[in-house]
Amino acid sequence: MDIESVRDFALSLHPEVTEELFAKEWISWRIAGKWFLLMQLDAPEPRVAVKLPPGIATELRERYDGVRPAYHMNKTHWSDLYLNELDDAFVKEQIRASYQLVASRLPKKLNIK
Repeated sequence: MDIESVRDFALSLHPEVTEELFAKEWISWRIAGKWFLLMQLDAPEPRVAVKLPPGIATELRERYDGVRPAYHMNKTHWSDLYLNELDDAFVKEQIRASYQLVASRLPKKLNIK
């Protein structure tokens, strides 16, 4: 999966997903101001960081070489997905899971699913 495909997929998850360059070489995707996906543009290998439940993150890191603790993030909750090492469908599944995890914790009054 390439960077543009990641971007298009993240933005397709909900009309209120936003994209922001929040540091010189980092892009974030948010729902209601909360991060669910990060990408370092100048990384030596293309990768994205996703937020996952700790147990699932640990399991995926043990099963896939392309899933590792996230760079510069809380390593219990955030995992890096190395795009050149993982199947596109798997990457999309984890991005969707990250989005759903973050969206599920938003106040109900925002009505975001």
